[in-house]
Amino acid sequence: MRVVVLAALILLQVAPFMPAGAVNPDEMLADPVQEARARELSKDLRCLVCQNQSIDDSNASLARDLRVVVRERIKAGDSDSQVMRYVRDRYGDFVLLKPPVQPSTYALWFGPLLFAILGMIGVTLFMRRRPASLAPPALSEAERRRVELLLAEVKDGDGRLTP
Repeated sequence: MRVVVLAALILLQVAPFMPAGAVNPDEMLADPVQEARARELSKDLRCLVCQNQSIDDSNASLARDLRVVVRERIKAGDSDSQVMRYVRDRYGDFVLLKPPVQPSTYALWFGPLLFAILGMIGVTLFMRRRPASLAPPALSEAERRRVELLLAEVKDGDGRLTP
């Protein structure tokens, strides 16, 4: 029983690093060169259902349909750029995991940089406007005498403070 549990734990630790294997055997092309091209193209296309996976990794039915379309276009003799253009024309730039830099995608490409710059400016302004020293103000002479009297009352004979 321990061996089974140990094997299951090891498998669970290794599973996230194993390929998803979403491509079904019935989808695969007979020609290994064409199949390799299809797999490479599929890695650059976004699953429209999962949105954070390529169609090569996704088990969604729409991803399967897109994998089949890619393979059909390859079998028809299209080049890689023609296949990508075909899919992009039908689904837009959103289907690409690496969309092109163009005016409609500027927010996607430059938005994180803009937010980082604005954040640094905000932190800089905050740091400049806060007080120079966060140390408490010095005690007045009357406060200092009061503290000395309180400390003298609390000390016992050996100089240690008593609770």
